Amino acid sequence: MPNVFPDLLTLDLTTVTFESFRPGVDIAHLHRPSEPEGPALALLRYAPGATVPWHEHTGLETILVLSGSQSDDAGTYAAGTLVVNEAGTRHRVWSDAGCVVLIAWAAPVRILDEPT
Repeated sequence: MPNVFPDLLTLDLTTVTFESFRPGVDIAHLHRPSEPEGPALALLRYAPGATVPWHEHTGLETILVLSGSQSDDAGTYAAGTLVVNEAGTRHRVWSDAGCVVLIAWAAPVRILDEPT
């Protein structure tokens, strides 16, 4: 049976269970990987000013900004924007005003110490 998430664009976030992911960023798992390096699907909720440090994508990552705006080293993406990060890409991510994104990872990211 497929997992179905109706009304995702108008989802009442008070009905979603989030847990801490990183400081200022909460996660609601929609699909957890069956193996540690497997694909995952989640909602991420960024508090205003929250950041994710410099990291590398070990697999394809797809982000749909549902509300607010999210920024990375390439630009700022408003609600309704789809962002595709290929394996091997590196960047930082932040949200000045806060946002909610739908994110799909083909494989986990690797957190890096400093930009190279």
